[in-house]
Amino acid sequence: MKTCRQCVLPENFPGIKFNEGTICQHCQRHGQAASTESLKQKYRDKLSKVIREVRSRAAFDVMVSYSGGKDSSYTLKLLKQEYDLNILAVTFNHGFLSSQALKNAETVTRALNIDHLMFTPGQEALYRAFRNSMDTDLYSLKELQRASSICLTCMHLIKSFILKCSFEMNIPLIAYGWSPGQVAFRSAVVPLNSAMIQQMQKAVARTLRHLMGNDLKPFVLGENHFGMPHKEGGKAGGFPLFSIHPLAVLPYHEENILAEIGRLGWQAPADTDSNSTNCLLNGLANQVHVSRYGFHPYAYEIAGLVRNGWMDREAGFQKLAAPLDEDVVRYVRMKLRTERGNSAPSE
Repeated sequence: MKTCRQCVLPENFPGIKFNEGTICQHCQRHGQAASTESLKQKYRDKLSKVIREVRSRAAFDVMVSYSGGKDSSYTLKLLKQEYDLNILAVTFNHGFLSSQALKNAETVTRALNIDHLMFTPGQEALYRAFRNSMDTDLYSLKELQRASSICLTCMHLIKSFILKCSFEMNIPLIAYGWSPGQVAFRSAVVPLNSAMIQQMQKAVARTLRHLMGNDLKPFVLGENHFGMPHKEGGKAGGFPLFSIHPLAVLPYHEENILAEIGRLGWQAPADTDSNSTNCLLNGLANQVHVSRYGFHPYAYEIAGLVRNGWMDREAGFQKLAAPLDEDVVRYVRMKLRTERGNSAPSE
């Protein structure tokens, strides 16, 4: 299959166009953006400014969505040691976190002296949502360019729950440990207001309510949350609220990241697929996505990392082509249908 000569995007990636030199339009635009680094510096300055302005206005400065994976662990370290923030790390345990990821979450938060909240929702509704995401057209092809259907459902639930917790606890910053291949640098700092939040919540409800019914309620804000005074300009419920993605604008080198978090005691799981350092469900999600749509759901992210020089092109191809552990995929398929009589595969 023909692929871009500079990144890893294949010819069947939605909307892709090659020039005569077999370079995709994404790489062409990237090559033309000579001012990208200066723009990133502006967003780094904006991130620092927002942090200074909201620091110590609540019991916690920031709520971090923390999976125990590589990037979210490094994000915790940066926010604690570089920005000196008072952090509440929240782990959404959907039932498929690697046992090593759970150990990493405990080890890293202890090493950094960070408060850590583990949320383990009831499994029946959650698993039903994941099962139905496998063969139901819930998302547009544009959304599916960046993640599998199962992962999109999971991310919607996690983001909505984190938002709800932050809203209720008056925590002004919500941080995610997404790589710069997953999120544009312009999303490094996003002010949230009530109107935007309500729109986001309606989108989640519209997509997932028919899968989960009333079981969706714990994950979303209710009408009572929006009865508080609202002010525009990055305020929701009467207090400043921002979503931040630090890794979108801060230096990103995987080898350095692994070395830094390794000093905290973090260890790579042996049972996750090549594109995850926390989730057993990810391999099945990728398998289903490739089968239905023909392209890998991590192709866009890895292409961005290669394009920006954060990953070698050959290493990108290897990540996308790495075989799945069929024992883990089989275990996940069984667990999605019943938890009785199933034991986790050995690491």
